[in-house]
Amino acid sequence: MRPGMLNSLSGRFLILTTVFVMLAEILIFVPSIARFREDYLNVRLERGQIASLALLADDMLDADLERELLKNAGVFNVVLRRDEVRQLALSSPIPAPIAATYDLREASGMTLVADAMAVLWRPENRIIRVIGNPVQSGGLLIEVTLETGPLRMAMIDYGLRILALSAVISVFTAGLLFLAVRVLLVRPIKGVVGHMQSYAEAPEDARRIITPSARVTELLEAEQALQSLQTQLTGALKQKERLALLGGAVAKVSHDLRNILTSAQLFVDRIEGSEDPLVRRMAPKLVGSITRAVNLCESTLAFGRAEEPPPSLARVQIAGIVEDVIDSERLAAGDYDISFSEDIPTGQTFRADGEQLYRVIFNLVRNARQAIMASGKPGEICLRASEDEEAWWLHITDTGPGLPAKARAHLFQPFQGGTSKGGSGLGLVIAAELVRGHGGTLELRQTGPEGTQFSICLPKANLALGAAAE
Repeated sequence: MRPGMLNSLSGRFLILTTVFVMLAEILIFVPSIARFREDYLNVRLERGQIASLALLADDMLDADLERELLKNAGVFNVVLRRDEVRQLALSSPIPAPIAATYDLREASGMTLVADAMAVLWRPENRIIRVIGNPVQSGGLLIEVTLETGPLRMAMIDYGLRILALSAVISVFTAGLLFLAVRVLLVRPIKGVVGHMQSYAEAPEDARRIITPSARVTELLEAEQALQSLQTQLTGALKQKERLALLGGAVAKVSHDLRNILTSAQLFVDRIEGSEDPLVRRMAPKLVGSITRAVNLCESTLAFGRAEEPPPSLARVQIAGIVEDVIDSERLAAGDYDISFSEDIPTGQTFRADGEQLYRVIFNLVRNARQAIMASGKPGEICLRASEDEEAWWLHITDTGPGLPAKARAHLFQPFQGGTSKGGSGLGLVIAAELVRGHGGTLELRQTGPEGTQFSICLPKANLALGAAAE
């Protein structure tokens, strides 16, 4: 086996399988040795009983024949008890005193195991007495005397054969499991790794997304999870690429639009000198709108990316910003039956960037106005401001039809959370980003057939920009 193979999943599985099978065989080996010893002793008892049959047939046996019978039985003497009478059937000189007596008639499994281990661990040759039941109802009991040396050698020989067979079985079993693991686990895992490496080379290529095909449940679930992750990542990368392209396009458009708006601003300056009361009243709002558009174009050109500049915090009158937004949306609504209302405490100020806060409110009110007009029913939009010890609050509530399910699922995701047909889905994204820049939150409080409410929360304690804005 190659050195690197040992660190592989299949290599370690092969080693562990071999070790575990050997451990199992060792656990089997101990009772097997005990059973071998029991069978060995029972055979000696049976042979001793068979040898004693010759004495039953002829009370006078030749000494040489008696020695031959005992030698063939592998014992020194045989005692057979018949009819409650203990009879010495066959005997020969015992070379040493009897060291132990073993009764096989009612020996438990643990006793047999302990006696077998004692024989293996004691190499000296001892004389033992063994008692058992005669076969074929040949008497009440039979006992023989024998030496442990041949028994121990037979047990060792049997044990070595068992261990050798166990080793062969272990290697064979481990080999089969090794092949099975490689086919069922390692190969599919390598396939998943290969898909991951291929996808990492070009994550924007949708053709490299894995197609789940594993037959093992756990691997199939892993492939499905990987497929979902790769699909989301590929979509995110494509979205990022589109945003980058959009940023470049917006920068180019903003450059030309800024020049056009600058020219328009010059014309508006002249209109302000008009004697017409309506023109004099509307001109400042037109100037303000064009100025905001110019500032937005300049900010886009200055940063050249989708990120917004940090807010320039100051105390701003929220009522003036809300009034500008409502006046703009009244003009956009035209003759449509939409009523606008505001509940702004007198002198209410927020600590915020006035231009960015205008864009936040404008996007939210415009979305509400478009939703009501798309429903074809009359509606109302209400803006309400408040504050507590920790934050300033602005609530924008409308009586429109509510956000659709897709818009709720992708509320603040660009190009996916659009609520109107043909919309880009950027309004809420821009608003949420600008509010986060203030350290605040933009939250959808409720939506449904009864209407929708968004809440803007701007914290009073801004640790990053602190008291400098106070």
